[in-house]
Amino acid sequence: MRVLIVEDELFLAEAIRDGLRLEAISADLAGDGDTALEQLALTTYDVVVLDRDIPGPDGDEIARRLSAHPESPRILMLTAADRLDDKASGFESGADDYLTKPFAMRELVLRLRALARRSPAATPPVREFGDVRVDPFRREVYRGGRYVALTRKQFAVLEVLVAAEGGVISAEALLERAWDENADPFTNAVRITISTLRKRLGEPGVIETVPGVGYRMTDASA
Repeated sequence: MRVLIVEDELFLAEAIRDGLRLEAISADLAGDGDTALEQLALTTYDVVVLDRDIPGPDGDEIARRLSAHPESPRILMLTAADRLDDKASGFESGADDYLTKPFAMRELVLRLRALARRSPAATPPVREFGDVRVDPFRREVYRGGRYVALTRKQFAVLEVLVAAEGGVISAEALLERAWDENADPFTNAVRITISTLRKRLGEPGVIETVPGVGYRMTDASA
């Protein structure tokens, strides 16, 4: 999953980003409405964590613009206002969910996972490809019924590959989906992560390299 955090309180925004990364969720930051719209035009996000009171176009305006397009990411609106009328107007603007400050990071993660399942390309709670089973909520992976311990980054990469259902994913796409906007496009992080992921998953191999193109999952159980 890739998330855009639109929050003008830098300390809070960074705390959310770091908390999401611990859950293998890639997150980018935008401190105002104009920056948020620019990033949304350039990058595909699954969910936008949107503070309602931000400089430039506010959260309600951004939600209205996004909700006008069916392929837009889901919106989780953040606000310090907890009155029902405030929440109602936020939903009317196009928010899919609402979370009042302060909030528990665990609740935010659960809500983001739930929203990602309700995206236009809805994802099932648990994904399977061949004998590989990926559970995003519990952040658990099983291979042929055997639990596989993965790092956060290995899990994020595997989640993207399994979601492609055998389609080829380029290294650039993996950087975009499993890392964030600060990832070095010339880094060998993808190759190294794929290599260690293959070792963790064991034999027979389920991640195939397509020379000059990228990587894809193969069904070793077939």
